[in-house]
Amino acid sequence: MILYTSHLDTFARNQFPMQYFPSHNKHANLYLILLMMCTFGIMLSVLRVVATGSTMFLFLNWNLFLAIIPFMVTRFVVYKKAIIDKRLFLVVLVFWLLFFPNSPYILTDLFHLKKSTSMPLWYDLILVLSYAWAALVFGFMSLSDIQKMSASYFSKRLTTIGIIIVLFVASFGVYLGRYLRWNSWDIVASPFRLLGDIGDRFMHPIEHPRTWGMTLVLGCFLNLAYFSLQAIRKERIN
Repeated sequence: MILYTSHLDTFARNQFPMQYFPSHNKHANLYLILLMMCTFGIMLSVLRVVATGSTMFLFLNWNLFLAIIPFMVTRFVVYKKAIIDKRLFLVVLVFWLLFFPNSPYILTDLFHLKKSTSMPLWYDLILVLSYAWAALVFGFMSLSDIQKMSASYFSKRLTTIGIIIVLFVASFGVYLGRYLRWNSWDIVASPFRLLGDIGDRFMHPIEHPRTWGMTLVLGCFLNLAYFSLQAIRKERIN
């Protein structure tokens, strides 16, 4: 295992500039694994096109790109030390939150699974799961960055409560994207219609059981998933 890790470090140093791996390349293995995860999903989607001639799941590549945006935002802020004060942090947080729901959103692309005569169902399942897992990892890493940055401005308890709330807000965002077909940029393109749909669900919650059912259940799942990974990481450190 030690020899394998050493090879990963060597490969990463040779392939990528030093500035992508701050603190003496301590994140080289992580970025390489993320690259491998994305490559695996893309290869599965391309092989499916070659085998069937269908472009059915190619949209997952765009969804994955959107899911990576929050990660890019927080990594830029962390490593460029762009955060100056709490007000600027809150601006970054709002911008980040607009795109963060794209990370767990790919989980709902499992809805597209169906029996096909051209490809086995198990293949399509692994294809979608590979994208969903990669997107979720990118999202959780960006959320971890937000958690670390928040610790500089708020107490640990308040930060934890904020993370829990953010995951429920993201679940609500996933609902808006999946069922109402809203996108992150619609807050600028169609703000009044978007706010109208959101306001209607808050003013008449009983009339929208699917909205709050999905938000609650998915929010609980995301919280359990995120904090379980955090617990595993702390266990390994200790």
